[in-house]
Amino acid sequence: MSDERLFSLRNGWFRAGVGAAIVVFFLSVLIGFVWLPSAKSDPQFQGIWNAICSAAGVPRLWHPVESAVAPTWQVSTVELTPHMLDGATSLSIGRGATLSLRCTMCHGPRGMSMANSPNLAGQYAIVIYKELHDFQTGARQNAVMSPMAHDLSDQDMRDLAAYYASLPAVAHLHGEAPDIVAHGAPLRNIPACASCHGGVDSKVGSPWLDGLPAPYTKAQLLDFAKGTRHNDISEQMRNIARNMTPEEIDAAAAWYAGQSPQ
Repeated sequence: MSDERLFSLRNGWFRAGVGAAIVVFFLSVLIGFVWLPSAKSDPQFQGIWNAICSAAGVPRLWHPVESAVAPTWQVSTVELTPHMLDGATSLSIGRGATLSLRCTMCHGPRGMSMANSPNLAGQYAIVIYKELHDFQTGARQNAVMSPMAHDLSDQDMRDLAAYYASLPAVAHLHGEAPDIVAHGAPLRNIPACASCHGGVDSKVGSPWLDGLPAPYTKAQLLDFAKGTRHNDISEQMRNIARNMTPEEIDAAAAWYAGQSPQ
């Protein structure tokens, strides 16, 4: 049998095959582009034309879509860049030292707390600036720190950040890190703490955790997990803390404080 005769419309089998393919094609179009999209209740899928455009991935700028729901709390508005506080002068550090006199009761005379408040000595300047700014705007709230930061000027915050960053940081001398710090828990979307907070890498805006009192670190992780602290940009710490177990929170807080594992 010649190819010409095989693919000829005179061939009944050929006509049947072509007809079946056409029927399947149109049925697929109707199901995939019309029926299935129309079954969705979203407003952008209502109507045949909208359903077809949605299934085809066509931009629907002409379709009214409700805007994203704004959060009910104040979000952090600090725009972080790696070198935003580089090059602090001795004058700025001196002004920061004077301003820090009001901070000594909680954070110690040289940035080392004896009251389970965070140690600020050697902390990244960007971190101190961001947290002060967040306390001032209400993105982060605390009964003590919010009033303290209320009347600070932007330059005051920069000077305080420069001063505390100039002080010697706590040396990390306490043995092998627990798994949650060194490796995280990838199957639960928890990166290693050290990938952002130093040890492996440092993410801009992430604080140096070495030497922080364990009760303070634990309290912050629990607040992130509950959502009562929400000044983490992109919600990364809330997502991480929600997936951490109580034992992992305790282990991380204790290790960064320099305590021996229980």
